[in-house]
Amino acid sequence: MPSEQSTPIQAYSQESKGQYLHGAKDLRAETRTLPPLAPDEVQVAIRSTTLCGSDLHYYSHFANGDILVREPLCLGHESSGEVTALGASVSTTHPSLKVGDSVALEVGVPCGDCDNCRNQRYNVCPHLRFRSSGSKFPHYQGTLQERINHPASWVHKLPPALDYEMGALLEPLSVAVHAVRRLPEPPRNKLGTCLVFGAGAVGLLCSIAAQAAGFSRVIMTDIDEARLQFARSNGYATATYAITPRRGATTEEKLSIAKDTAEQVASAVWADDGKAVGRLDATFECTGVESCIQASVYSTKPGGAAILVGLGVPNHILPVSEMMKSEISLIPSWRYAHTYPRAIEIATASVAGAAIDGTKLPDIRKLITHRFYGIASVEAAMKTAGRTKDDKGEVVIKTVINSKIPKSGLSVAKSSG
Repeated sequence: MPSEQSTPIQAYSQESKGQYLHGAKDLRAETRTLPPLAPDEVQVAIRSTTLCGSDLHYYSHFANGDILVREPLCLGHESSGEVTALGASVSTTHPSLKVGDSVALEVGVPCGDCDNCRNQRYNVCPHLRFRSSGSKFPHYQGTLQERINHPASWVHKLPPALDYEMGALLEPLSVAVHAVRRLPEPPRNKLGTCLVFGAGAVGLLCSIAAQAAGFSRVIMTDIDEARLQFARSNGYATATYAITPRRGATTEEKLSIAKDTAEQVASAVWADDGKAVGRLDATFECTGVESCIQASVYSTKPGGAAILVGLGVPNHILPVSEMMKSEISLIPSWRYAHTYPRAIEIATASVAGAAIDGTKLPDIRKLITHRFYGIASVEAAMKTAGRTKDDKGEVVIKTVINSKIPKSGLSVAKSSG
């Protein structure tokens, strides 16, 4: 391994090839010149990037909600890689970082100076730049490229137990960790129960974070029975309920449907003792769908909390009277702050089959169901990630793009692409 130096170690590359989005479903391979490595930066060769729902929105619409893309945009932000060069001051400011280290990338870089940053809530810094997002201009380019220069303060060394794929999953796991931390209080005596709306990757990660926090029982809902089967089979759910989508024409009809959904969830039974689920201590709403947000309120116990994790349309009709009379807290959760150490702890325990505070967690590796290799595979990966089942009828949970094909096969999921 190269020795420590106070100047950049010249495994540094001035160019990076990536896939840039020029319009809806218009990806183009481009090689761009990287800026000089700043003193406080490291250069990271990207090894794994898992695809997020926001990546798919940008790919399909050249926008994410009301955030419009204003220049060609490199997508990808759930990433890990290998440190290949150090800025001039990194050996002094971050002496534990070395060339060759495996790191997870925290891709939201705040200003560090505003009130939110000083109050340790940098996730809501108004000046935060987030890779692969069109929210700031010029855009902070994403990780579906060969390498990036990134502030050393925002990379996290991976322990030996976590490979690059698991390093990439730490970003969405951080979203889940932050959501659980938004609860007013943790479950008492490990007897807490919670509901997760949405059995996609974010919902499943909320389940594992909730279990690590002491929730002993988790019920998950979705409209897709295959995803619910995945959750049951792999330890992410103690009970499940398949929702039949319904639409109401009026406010009264919409709230009536939501209340009925909550009653159906409450009548489901726990797999361990066959007793009815009832209302839950906490609910994690991971779909962003109005009817699910409404049902989250009706499903939560008086005095409990419903955490908004999924992001859908900007405005919703809410059952405020139910929230008021039952003192149910409706709490938004946005990205994450100071979560990576906890996410690393959870992922390491999950991979090792070890317990956290007496709780053995599901195997997080099983969330990656589809694998692609190389920058050229990005479009095919996007198409797969946007589906709930592949051409073989197998459930799609999380899709990863790795830079290289591994020398030995991976046992936890099939490779694709």
